[in-house]
Amino acid sequence: MTETTINNEQISLSEADLQTNLLTFLRDNLHLTGAKNGCGIGACGACTVLVDFRPVRSCVVKVESIVGKQVTTIEGLENSDGSLSPVQQAFVDCGAIQCGFCTPGMVLTAHALLLRNPEPTESDITKALRGNICRCTGYRQIISAVQQAATHYKKKESL
Repeated sequence: MTETTINNEQISLSEADLQTNLLTFLRDNLHLTGAKNGCGIGACGACTVLVDFRPVRSCVVKVESIVGKQVTTIEGLENSDGSLSPVQQAFVDCGAIQCGFCTPGMVLTAHALLLRNPEPTESDITKALRGNICRCTGYRQIISAVQQAATHYKKKESL
């Protein structure tokens, strides 16, 4: 049996699972419904998850591509005590959530950026989020949320 890690849990995969798209597998098999099916072609970012800490459009990749890798969904981003992660909390604090459809993908993409670059410029943030579409907030609050969350990632780096 083939395995992968999703939200820090070892998951066994059948041969049939390997040919399923990752978004469908997460939602239908594991009941992890944070990633959304927005466009089905990888253009909107609503289905974004992290694979080995890099944003991936789960609607356009097969499960076979994540074998032996670490997948993080929005459900796996919370702190160990169940509280929101710094980037999730920043999205709440800054009013960067309206309808919420794009939020999981935005949050995970921001988290990946901040892991690589805990001191991003506004240009860095805009560039990182360019593949994630939001129809509600106009992006200003989302950029502010990423800037606010960056202060927590800088603190972690200095420890």
